Amino acid sequence: MSYTAGQPTSKVKKVGEMYEMEAGADVIDSPLYNEDIAPTTTKQRTWHKWNVAALWVGMSVCVPTYTLGGVLTAYFGLDVTEALLTIFLANVIVLIPLVLNAFAGTKYGIPFPVLLRSSFGTLGSNIPAVIRALVACGWFGIQTMFGGMAISLLLSELSTSWAALGDKGVVIGFFIFWSMNMYIVLKGSDSIKKLETFAAPLLLLVGFGLLMWASPKIDATALLSAAPSRPEGASVWSYFFGGLTAMVGFWATLSLNIPDFSRYVKSQKDQIVGQIVGLPLTMLLFAALGVVLTAASPALVGESISDPITLIGKIDSPFWVVISMILIIIATISTNTAANIVSPTNDFQNVFPKMINFKRGTLLTGFTGILLMSWELLRKMGWVVSDVSVESMYSNWLLGYSSLLGPIAGIMIVDYFIIKKQELSLPDLYLPNGCYQAFNPAGILAFLVPAGLTVFSIVTGYLPWFYSYGWFTGSALGGILYFGLMSAKQAEATVPASAA
Repeated sequence: MSYTAGQPTSKVKKVGEMYEMEAGADVIDSPLYNEDIAPTTTKQRTWHKWNVAALWVGMSVCVPTYTLGGVLTAYFGLDVTEALLTIFLANVIVLIPLVLNAFAGTKYGIPFPVLLRSSFGTLGSNIPAVIRALVACGWFGIQTMFGGMAISLLLSELSTSWAALGDKGVVIGFFIFWSMNMYIVLKGSDSIKKLETFAAPLLLLVGFGLLMWASPKIDATALLSAAPSRPEGASVWSYFFGGLTAMVGFWATLSLNIPDFSRYVKSQKDQIVGQIVGLPLTMLLFAALGVVLTAASPALVGESISDPITLIGKIDSPFWVVISMILIIIATISTNTAANIVSPTNDFQNVFPKMINFKRGTLLTGFTGILLMSWELLRKMGWVVSDVSVESMYSNWLLGYSSLLGPIAGIMIVDYFIIKKQELSLPDLYLPNGCYQAFNPAGILAFLVPAGLTVFSIVTGYLPWFYSYGWFTGSALGGILYFGLMSAKQAEATVPASAA
């Protein structure tokens, strides 16, 4: 970020379709500013559509995506065809908030928590930002556990001593993988771009290789004709919409903090095309691979296995296990660094910009991830007992946090496109006494009402549809409430004093 010594006031200039800010003393000295969450310059916006597409391939090809089909068939009562249709439709739907919320990041070069200052207030933005950060830290812990499993299996193929460690080797692998993630993110956004571009074709190769290995023992006809697990004669629609909400919830997080990445993209066309190319089809294909291989696993290895790391570990070829584990480690790092570290790092900086810089925010994210996974680490060490399954965790958590994040998405879209009409004041987003309030009651109330209804539904059992379809109900209600409250506020502000 450029800064002219002695310049008292920040200046904003338009470069093509984008804006950049030359920070003056007013912004530099503000408690709401540091260089890491400052607007990017146009020279820093180097990502083109294929970088964006590679980002989504890298984030989509991961162990949780592989298990989604199994979650839908086992926990949401859908058959295989219904499950795959649900996954594809959900990712087409989630493209809408992804593309829309990316607009401000690309135009103004600002990250997610700074954009929130427009709708929630310069200090109120910390409420949704910290919620988003904690969800990402939870996912970071889960993905790091999968990465630790892959490292442990890799080293077990190379060393009988390591294999003898059992679950303790997974815990050590967890911390090895954790360190690898921290190193890459601390290298900066350019290292993430390079990793995603490098990893994307390798990850597709892993999926193709697994399919070729399993294809001789896959009975496609039997797989597609298998009866769903829901009660016989039950209507498909309630199961379908519940599953659809959970699948939308899978990327509900990124639909909020996509500005963290779009702030580095060269144009609106690049972010739109890149996301459309990279997300829906990749998610469908890798989730379909998971459904097929999980169904085929009894014939392949003698038992039903729903995650690719354990399945690959059963292959009777140390060479292919080692190669596959290396590629899965790369896949999981590419997902984790982009999807689960960048956002909370920015979000934590937003709370205390002068105290928490990028490095400290990254480390805070990492240690929070360890804390949130501590129960599983202790279980693998044999110090606590737990029978919580990964699939049940996904199904409940996806519904739960999508209900909380949905209102934020609705509020952000209404604020930027309808209330602010795509016009923001860059300097004021970083000033405590600028045109944006410290706390915007409209944004906070529009979030708390649907969030409160979600909690009410969970606790009392009333309005179960509001929780079951949480992302849709929450985003719609949040957006409508925000529009109504802001419209009333604007109308009141335009009433002449003599008419009061």
